[in-house]
Amino acid sequence: MSETVGFDLGRYLEERRRLVDVLLDRAATRWEADVPARLAEAMRYGLLGGGKRLRPLLCLAAFDGCGGDQGARPIAEDFAVAVELVHAYSLVHDDLPAMDDDDLRRGRPTCHKVYGEATAILAGDALLTEAFGVLAAGDEPARGRLCRLLAAAAGGVGMVGGQQLDLEMTGRVAGDGPLPPLPAIEEIHRRKTGALLAAAAEGGAIAAGAPDDRVASLRRYGQALGLAFQIADDVLDVVGDAASTGKSARSDQAKGKPTYPALVGLEKARELAAKARDRAVEAVAPLGGQGTALKALAFYASERAR
Repeated sequence: MSETVGFDLGRYLEERRRLVDVLLDRAATRWEADVPARLAEAMRYGLLGGGKRLRPLLCLAAFDGCGGDQGARPIAEDFAVAVELVHAYSLVHDDLPAMDDDDLRRGRPTCHKVYGEATAILAGDALLTEAFGVLAAGDEPARGRLCRLLAAAAGGVGMVGGQQLDLEMTGRVAGDGPLPPLPAIEEIHRRKTGALLAAAAEGGAIAAGAPDDRVASLRRYGQALGLAFQIADDVLDVVGDAASTGKSARSDQAKGKPTYPALVGLEKARELAAKARDRAVEAVAPLGGQGTALKALAFYASERAR
């Protein structure tokens, strides 16, 4: 923690969040003229309804930490927008009745509660597709590599695959079957949450033109950070409330979701979040002072579980 003393993370997060919101609004404005009005409104609702903007912020922090120059910054910003578009689509679809059936997201009614199931499904589809349109809007070779990275992180081997495993495990913790082993929960989180976070960090390094070993270290950082954040979210579902989490309180418990507190208890879960944080910090240690923001984010991730 001493490495981040004097670094104002709150100010950093707020400044970067405002920047990301400008980039997202700009992207939404480009498509709105040609998209049916109700669909465009639902897309904007799902994309610009608040949130930490962790994934795009992480991409930009990795870009800066790897010494990216201003000439390459548009690539990093487009990747940051694309990652958040994918994340927004996933939340819209996660909240649907066929999935988590949630009424509240980021302190507001979920997209399908406002626009209906059919339009919410289409809005999620459109946000996902738009992500690759944004990322492909240039001829730099790095964009193709970033498209492949994002597709892998978002698809069946990544986030969507993790969602499927999560569906298969849901209910077992509530008593419908034997408790899943801890490695199975880790696999769900590695795919469902960690894959996109790891891609955000790795993509920032790629956009910066970092060497392969540095790209690999940012990937490891993102994987560890993703685990720390997910464990913290699991803990917050138990000890938090709707005002602090932005979603229905104790919804994971009620649905029998496979979570760390359900398997190992709150204190052990907090210990595991701290260990994941330490792995994240170690992965970006070679960045020195340029990695301060990334290290501070790792501490922020684990401290959310307190």
